[in-house]
Formats: sequence, C-alpha cells, structure tokens
Amino acid sequence: MTDTLPHRLRDGRLMGALIGGAMGALLLTPFSLAQAETDVVRFGTPQWPGATVKSEVARQLLDTLGYRATLQEASPSILLESMVSGDLDINMALWRPSQSDMLDPRLEAGELIEVVKNIDGARFQLAVPEYVWDAGVHTMADLAEHAERFDRTFYGIEPGNVGNELMHKAITNDTYDLEGWRVAASSVTGMMSQVASDISNDQWIAFLGWEPHWMNVDFDIRYLEDPENLWGDASSVSSVVASDFAEHHPNVIAFLKNMVVPIAVQNQWVYAYSREEQPLETVAADWIQSHPERVNAWLEGVTTADGDTRAQDAYQASR
Repeated sequence: MTDTLPHRLRDGRLMGALIGGAMGALLLTPFSLAQAETDVVRFGTPQWPGATVKSEVARQLLDTLGYRATLQEASPSILLESMVSGDLDINMALWRPSQSDMLDPRLEAGELIEVVKNIDGARFQLAVPEYVWDAGVHTMADLAEHAERFDRTFYGIEPGNVGNELMHKAITNDTYDLEGWRVAASSVTGMMSQVASDISNDQWIAFLGWEPHWMNVDFDIRYLEDPENLWGDASSVSSVVASDFAEHHPNVIAFLKNMVVPIAVQNQWVYAYSREEQPLETVAADWIQSHPERVNAWLEGVTTADGDTRAQDAYQASR
C-alpha cells in the first residue's frame, strides 16, 4: 500500500536513517544512556495514512503523559526486523491475514507480542461501486457473467502486493471462472485515480479495496463476498510490541490494550490526512482535543510516565 518509504521522526533525537542500495538495509544509531530510560517509546509505522495517523495519535497521547515518544516510517518487513533487534518498540499496523506469515514466526519465537486488535471492522478484499452491486454483482462468483463489462480486468496496487497475488491466484486456478482475466497493477494513487474516473462515468470496475481508507468516505462502494474464501479470515489490525518492551512498560501496554479505534474514526483520520492533505500533527492534535470521551476511555487505568498522576487527569490538564 505504499509507493515510497521515507524516513521520518517526530519530537525525538534522530534515531537512524533509511539508506538505498541493493540490500535496502535500515541502519539505526543507538540511543545514549540518557535516552534509554524507561520513558522513551519508539513507534514504527508503514507509510499508510490510517496507520500513520493512528500511531501519531498514540504518540501525542503518550507525550502528554510524560513519555518521550518518536515515530518512524519504513516498510513492514523493516519495521518488524527493527523491533526484533531492539531499535523500535511498537507497531500498530499489523494486518491479518495478509501479514500473518511474517508476524507469526516472530510471535512463536517470543520476539514480539501481539497486544490487541486495534481496529473494529477492517476489510481487505475485492470491491465494486455500489451501482455494480445494485446490478447484481454481490460475490466473486458473479464476476464471470459480466466479464465484458469489467473488461476482464481487476485493478490492484503495487506489483507483489498480497491482494494482487490473491487475484492472480484466482485467475491462474480459474476460480470463479476467471481464466483469461488480468490484474492491472499500479500505485495506490494510480488505482484510486482509475476508480474515481470510472465511478464518475458510471463504468464498471472491480478493484482492490480496504478499510480504513478514504475511499470508503468519498465513494459508495461494496465489498464482494468470497464463497471460496480466497481472501481468508476476516481482516484485522493488531498492535504488536517487542517482548522486552512489554516486560518493562506495563503502563504503555495498558494504554495500547485500551486503544481500539472504531472504523469510522480511522476513516475520518485518513480522509483528513490523505485526502484533504492536512498536516499529520494537526490531524492528530485536533482530534485528541475534540474527543475527550473517547480519549478518556483509552486512558482508563493508565498513569503518567512517572506513575504519580492518573492519565485522564493529565489529559484534562493539557486541554
């Protein structure tokens, strides 16, 4: 779901740099002893709008509680390796089932801990405009009957993406009589431009959809049912932490367990940040200040970093 993966840190010392080259390695400089105190919290996130805003909201809330929290962007595989090596602490954007293969071995080895499913109602599967659904295309089994109207084409994102590969698999195996179809791979921006153009002209299109994303705010779309279960179990998004971090930061773990985000909330975050191009820090800060009921629920049973004050009281004092 990314095109490029720039390095970004906020409100903390420079922690490392992404460098190019054949290996695409991430080099992270070690913290000084002073920075290694227990109030330092290092978030990592893929450059996906929903994950980025969610992580920034968490980062700002922990800052309010007296932690020194940073946020860094990189690819999912680099983030997991950096957590295992001790260079990052928290990733709130592990998608299941699409990323289970890279996550589960690290959980089984005891290197990482899955804390909570932090999104209610996540989805990642084939979608169509609502007018196509209304015309009778409700499941992937209905596609072949209307092959000409779809130009026998699925629209996906970057080559190699799990969603693209699932569509390729359906075509190769002739599942749902899809032999002869093709996958048009593009960037997220390219695919969404195609979706916007086709919807504005009432054209039929089948494309890779997911929620949370601003596409669910801007467009009336429906997700196709999958009787053969090609897409696996229902999607979910988890907060995952390094094992050592979990052991030494029970207060932060309590906060993460509380921070379950309704899908409608994250859709709005994505819309403001990605679609309206509002600054990340502003999107997070404005939402935090204007939603005290939700924030207070997330801070229930949590304290400030020094343990002296209820987190809810610290949040109220900051408003």
